Amino acid sequence: MQRYLIRRVLWVVPVLLFISLITFVLMHSVPGGPWDRDKQLAPQVVENLNRRYGLDKPLWDQYVNFVTSAAQGDLGVSFIYQDRKVTDVILEGLPITATLAAAAILVAVLIGIPLGVLAALRQNSWVDYLCLFFATIGASVPNFVMGIVLIILLSVGLHLLPTGGWGGWQKVIMPALALGFYPAALLARMTRASMIEAIRQDYVRTARAKGLVEQIILWRHIFKNALIPVVTVLGPWVAMLITGSFIIESIFAIPGIGKFYIQGIFARDYGLLMGTTLFYAVVIAFANLLVDILYALIDPRIRYE
Repeated sequence: MQRYLIRRVLWVVPVLLFISLITFVLMHSVPGGPWDRDKQLAPQVVENLNRRYGLDKPLWDQYVNFVTSAAQGDLGVSFIYQDRKVTDVILEGLPITATLAAAAILVAVLIGIPLGVLAALRQNSWVDYLCLFFATIGASVPNFVMGIVLIILLSVGLHLLPTGGWGGWQKVIMPALALGFYPAALLARMTRASMIEAIRQDYVRTARAKGLVEQIILWRHIFKNALIPVVTVLGPWVAMLITGSFIIESIFAIPGIGKFYIQGIFARDYGLLMGTTLFYAVVIAFANLLVDILYALIDPRIRYE
């Protein structure tokens, strides 16, 4: 297990290098630059700015300098945040984004898994059809549409919750619901399919033939084995909720990493774009690693040698 973890961690390095290279190339391939404004700056001012931030150097030199600095924990500076370090900008928004992602994960797990279990245990009943209807709607509606619908219903219509901002549990409810609705629907479908498959296995029939209590069969034999495919998709979804929250953060005016990322895109803030992209890549890589570790904890038959 230890050797496997070391190999997986080492494989993250070339993955991050590849992602950083692709991001760097695409970023510089887009027409325009960080100093493009509605009111054009003087050529001398642009030249001084390029020299100050190293943008006058060849592209390969800029990339090598970035990778070298990133390896030392320095992601560069932000152009639009008055020379603040990109690391400081990310750390400022990280607690907010992490809180929102954790709330969305909680919504997805508490809604999706129980609905999937209930649908599997009541297969082909009205309960099953109702759960499938919810899962179909949830998988079909994008999270930003759900966010707008929640604002219209709960804020504009019923005046129950604030329309946006951050601070206080009331302002977490709607963005967490909007962000967690889609994974909750997919979790419900995945859990239902896994539970139905596990119910039909021979070891479940054997357990019932031995006279085990139905609750023990359900939680020890069926549910535990049905969790393996659920965990497979849950890990990437955790990373997706963290990295994909920038649309929801923009709709609800939440000052998380997503807000900084959107601002970096529109302002062509190269340092901020590279830094946040690498951060998201690290989150996704280690979320997948965590899934592999959970495999061994859930199923003792799985061993990493």
